[in-house]
Amino acid sequence: MTKVIQNTKKSPTTELVARSLKQRHKKEKRFKRLGLLAVLFGFMLVVILISDITIKALPAFNQHWVKLDITYKKEWLGLESPTNEAAFAEQLKTANYRKVLKNSVYQMFSTGEKLSRSEKRQLTKLFSTNAEFTIKDMLIAAPEQFDKKVNVWIRSDDDVDSYLKEGFSQGEAGLRVSKQQAIWLEKLVTENRVDNRINLSFFTASDSREPELAGIKGALAGTLLTMLGNFITFISFGCCFGALYLEEFAPNNRWTDLIEININNLAAVPSIVFGLLGLAVIINLFELPRSAPLVGGIVLTLMTLPTIIIASRAAIKAVPPSLREAALGLGASKMQVTFSHVLPQAMPGIITGAIIGVAQALGETAPLLMIGMVAFIVDVPTSIVDSATVLPVQIFLWADSPERAFLAKTSAAILVLLALLLVINITATVLRSKFENK
Repeated sequence: MTKVIQNTKKSPTTELVARSLKQRHKKEKRFKRLGLLAVLFGFMLVVILISDITIKALPAFNQHWVKLDITYKKEWLGLESPTNEAAFAEQLKTANYRKVLKNSVYQMFSTGEKLSRSEKRQLTKLFSTNAEFTIKDMLIAAPEQFDKKVNVWIRSDDDVDSYLKEGFSQGEAGLRVSKQQAIWLEKLVTENRVDNRINLSFFTASDSREPELAGIKGALAGTLLTMLGNFITFISFGCCFGALYLEEFAPNNRWTDLIEININNLAAVPSIVFGLLGLAVIINLFELPRSAPLVGGIVLTLMTLPTIIIASRAAIKAVPPSLREAALGLGASKMQVTFSHVLPQAMPGIITGAIIGVAQALGETAPLLMIGMVAFIVDVPTSIVDSATVLPVQIFLWADSPERAFLAKTSAAILVLLALLLVINITATVLRSKFENK
């Protein structure tokens, strides 16, 4: 019986394939490591960015208040002898509360010696510019305090607020706080006249020249009104009239090709060009109100329309042709097939495109600057034709301000803008999941 001896020696071809396979596996592992490293590096940068913004924004969510002894003297108020309660209430509205504030403060900090003019100026700068309105509201709300000494909590000035938050040693001068002011602040702290409170006015007040009074209510309302008009118009025009027509109804000819080329080119046009278009056409030609959310919504719609149309067309094109053919075979019209079968199937992709459009519009500043939404507006807008500004523009204005307290306000407004974008994304994701399940 002949034994067959197998040759265990590998052929050159087998060795070459083994070496090649080993090298390919190494390259694959190396690529995976690089990909994971890139993801971790990007995540780390995002964490660093958000952490830095959050740390800088924290001082904006609290504010120092000072308790003062205010005496509502008749001589300081400049009141005449009232004839009745109605006349007295009317006089309280126009009384000299600035003199009441100054004289009350001078009495608190004078140590037997008369304060110099320079010391008086430094003393009044410790408190916010709206302090006189605070004591005015206090007396109007409780007229029985007339000609009495009462304790009133007053907002501190932004420089004083920053000084106290930075934790300077007691009596030590700081940036924009003199040595004498630091001594007065030390006295207030030791007498428990300083309180650090949550700054709710950041959400309930509008913009102001004074950092301690500035808030985002007006800008937030303008943002919501602008986004409402933008969302309705670009969903209707971009999805229903634009993408559906081009993908389902438009004939395949050179004019359709020309429209598609222009849409793709418009997606790459700088956003400030759309601002110039809004200024030249929407405001000057159609004479719509300047700085209005209506105009801002239209401009942002023109800017985001190409992105929405491209994303919506891709979602509509992804619907299987067999679905259309089955519906047409059962006798459905082209309109019924489009709106009853194609559009529901494409809705998750369309919502994804809408998220991209909203995110792009929510963070835009340049086109809104061109249509006047950079104006200083104190009143909160109540309709789409009122003068308004938006959060990105508000952030731009605060970032350009020299006061240090506006740095924290800027970072806090950025956090609110990110939170608003997060809420919109979560809502859109929930809707997309609902349509996918359906």
